[in-house]
Amino acid sequence: MPPNPPIKRVRCPYCSKEFTYTSVAAHKSFPFCSERCRDIDLGKWFMGAYAVPGDEGSEHDPENDAISPDRDAT
Repeated sequence: MPPNPPIKRVRCPYCSKEFTYTSVAAHKSFPFCSERCRDIDLGKWFMGAYAVPGDEGSEHDPENDAISPDRDAT
């Protein structure tokens, strides 16, 4: 008879509620405690609440790259 999988305790990154799980595959909303917390967090990403600060409108300038297009990158 195979042993029971260990029960792990973690905290939800959104609401900080402690919850238990046996495997990530069995807990569909992992690392969140519930689908509600997962959906709220996803909504914050969509609304830009987790945006990385930087210069507004800054664009990549290929002229300042360390590797020029004339040089082989390998």
